[in-house]
Amino acid sequence: MTKIFIINGGQNFGHSGGKFNDTVTRETISFFTENESFEVKTTNINEAYNPAEEVEKYVWADVVIYHTPIWWFQLPHGFKQYIDVVFTEGHAKGIYHSDGRSAATPAINYGTGGMLHGKKYMLTTSWNAPKEAFTLPGEFFNEKSVDDGPLFGFHRMNAFTGMKPLPGIHFHDIEKNADIPRDLKLYREHLENVFIKEYAY
Repeated sequence: MTKIFIINGGQNFGHSGGKFNDTVTRETISFFTENESFEVKTTNINEAYNPAEEVEKYVWADVVIYHTPIWWFQLPHGFKQYIDVVFTEGHAKGIYHSDGRSAATPAINYGTGGMLHGKKYMLTTSWNAPKEAFTLPGEFFNEKSVDDGPLFGFHRMNAFTGMKPLPGIHFHDIEKNADIPRDLKLYREHLENVFIKEYAY
């Protein structure tokens, strides 16, 4: 049985109620609980959490699924705080033991001290920006993809722990031109492709 840890990083703040990520998270939980091959644990960063218990969820999981909106081209502050607190708690307790370097060779092997090797993660993000802002010449992100541009650091953070990425999915133009039924259909197809048709853990 594959163990799935789902993190809802959506945040109720300002004009955002976190509703889209709540919806995507519910769809994720539904997808995995419908299939007896998966066991699920969840966290909503808006609710109280015990950092040590969150570390245990990372250690327990085969796959971590992150759902997050992007605010000002970064994670919302509540989700970033969650990661800072939980990963710090996880030092030498299952997430990482060091930065990987030794005193003898301080210039090499940085980022190899993770303790989550053999595990994988998947990222979904939601954006006000249309997808063309990342793909068209002269547009805002200079033809840099979400993963190679704004979310590069997020992926390296997970690499630091030892986890490897599964294909993620990014939802665009959510504020002005949302089409929730379409997006959920595309997302369900994505989950089928990654975890049922192609994913063999």
